Formats: sequence, structure tokens, C-alpha cells
Amino acid sequence: MARASVRRQGEALSREQVTEKVAEAGRRERETGRQLHVAVDRGPYDGDPRDLGEQWAARHAEWRRVAALMDAEDWPVYEPERDVQGSMWVQGREDRRQEALARRAAWQKDQWEAREELKTQVWLNADTSRRLRTIANAPASVPSRSWPTSPTTSASTTQAP
Repeated sequence: MARASVRRQGEALSREQVTEKVAEAGRRERETGRQLHVAVDRGPYDGDPRDLGEQWAARHAEWRRVAALMDAEDWPVYEPERDVQGSMWVQGREDRRQEALARRAAWQKDQWEAREELKTQVWLNADTSRRLRTIANAPASVPSRSWPTSPTTSASTTQAP
């Protein structure tokens, strides 16, 4: 999050402007660190001050990285497209985002199919129900089996033509 924010805000900034951003991020990091040790009455919608402190620490580190990169490469302005490491981070984040979206779409499809599944309930008499349970509980490894048939069916199959 901090990296993306710095890339957006840093585009076309000069070295002096980036140095100012480093100083501001450092100041805000220190301020949020001090607020952790002071009892402050927070409202019900205020966030956790530790989260804000971590965000400013991450931004401070990223602004320092950008400043060091500009000094090492002798760039007059920051251009995110030329920042190889930052671009790799952006690509990795985009890949993870696409994977998460694909997982979410697959989960939604599974949920939809489960809702669309036809559910039927059949009421059978006791004799038919007992026979079906016997068939369902029979071992599946039996290759052929003579199933109980009604007297009319067995008479027609035993007669030779």
C-alpha cells in the first residue's frame, strides 16, 4: 500500500521534493510513535494508532528508497517506469490481485451451482424404501447381480421362445 502510494505521489517529483517527502514521512512516523505512549481519548471510528504508525514507517522507508535510487542513478525527477524494483513489486501485487479475483470468481461459481442444484424429495412405501436401501448398501465390487424382480417380470424372462 505504501509503495503504491509513494509511486503515485512521487511521479515527476524532483530530488528536492522527494527529500521533503522523506522528511515529512519521518516526522509523521515519529508523531504517531509518540501518540502510542500518550493516553488519547479516541472516538468510536478512529483507527488503531499502531496501524497508522506502521503505515508511516513503511512510507518513510519507501521514500528513503526512492531518494537513494534517484541519487544512485542520478535522476533529476522520479519516474516510476524506470524504477525496476518498484515495477516488480507492482507486477507482483497485480498478479496476487488477479489470483485472488480468480479464486473469488471460482468460489462464487461454486456457490451459484450449489444453489441451482436440484433437490428432490421422494416419499416411498416401506417395502420399496427397504429394497432401495439394500441395493445402495450392497458391495459395489459385485460385477453381476440378480436383482429381485416382480413375479410377472421373472415369468416372462424364464420362458424360452
